[in-house]
Amino acid sequence: MSDNIMVRERPDVGSYEDIVAAAVRTTGMSDFGGTAHEEGLRVLTEDLSSPEAGLTPRGSYFQRSEVKSALVGVLLTQAQFAAHPEHRAVPIERPIFLMGLPRTGTTALHRYLHADPSAQGLEMWLTQYPQPRPPRDTWESDPIFNAMQQAFSAHHVESPEFMGIHYMDATTVEECWRLLRQTGKSNSYESLANVPRYTEWLAGQDWTDAYARHKQNLQLVGLNDADKRWVLKNPSHMTALDALMTVYPDALIVYTHRDPVVCIASSCSLSAETTLGHSTTYVGDVIGRTQLDLWARAYHAFHDARPKYDQSQFVDVAFKDLVSDPLGTVRGVYERFALDWTPEAEQAVTEIDRESRSGSAKPSHKYDLADYGLTETDVRKAFDR
Repeated sequence: MSDNIMVRERPDVGSYEDIVAAAVRTTGMSDFGGTAHEEGLRVLTEDLSSPEAGLTPRGSYFQRSEVKSALVGVLLTQAQFAAHPEHRAVPIERPIFLMGLPRTGTTALHRYLHADPSAQGLEMWLTQYPQPRPPRDTWESDPIFNAMQQAFSAHHVESPEFMGIHYMDATTVEECWRLLRQTGKSNSYESLANVPRYTEWLAGQDWTDAYARHKQNLQLVGLNDADKRWVLKNPSHMTALDALMTVYPDALIVYTHRDPVVCIASSCSLSAETTLGHSTTYVGDVIGRTQLDLWARAYHAFHDARPKYDQSQFVDVAFKDLVSDPLGTVRGVYERFALDWTPEAEQAVTEIDRESRSGSAKPSHKYDLADYGLTETDVRKAFDR
């Protein structure tokens, strides 16, 4: 590790009120637009302070910053909603949602589908700081964008293994869980810490308000690109398909498949790498048990809900097909949904595929179920339908 990379630490996470006050100080704003975020983030904060979470000083800093980031997101978004009331009239028609277990190819497929010039996605910096998407040629002069790019550059140096697992920078299209957490609902937190009370709370929630705010964010970010189709992805959409379809009744669902044994091993490895040194309890077997439970529940929730809806709004993509024939797989999604497969789309997808097979974006990753106290039999039993 480079000597000039500061390891940030705190003795504790602090109280929920303390983190709210910090978010207000940081932004100079105080309008949260309601209280929808409060219950979940309060439960989460209390859980993070518990012995079960077992946070180290480094983990306390990281987890506090995650809660604060959610609150800052609410404040900044609320200010943008007020500044651009016209966003409410922006139509969102037939948005594409990618979902599936982690490590099933959703990231690659997301980037292929987003490459089409007629598509739009959520760039990393706009998931953190939602606003009407500025013209691309102005981003480098934006101080917030530059600060995020610098942070990712430092992360590349500090955690090269993480970048091999999941490459990203501020321009990359990313998952939309940062929008969902504006109502305190995100199973991303369950992938970063041992938070049993938050897990229990979240399992009992109706996510419709989270998706309503998600949609409002898309209307805001896409204000200048209202003619472009949204392409979004997040494994947690599996958890709340009913809420998603309530808010987006014409949504197009791309569901990715891969052997769950591989998915769970890889997901555990990603959680372990992301939280290295953060906790004395969220390690090894605890990561294995919590991640298997999280993703088995999401998987069964999705398969229980799916039959209620028009199956012409769903397409299934096998990981092996995506790897062996990405262009054909993407074209198959277009055909299934009767989308226009233009020469421009084909050229863009071909170019993204070429880039993905070389350089820093090429993934490489090693993992083993046994490191997390799991066996193949455990995983197959959990996913058996």
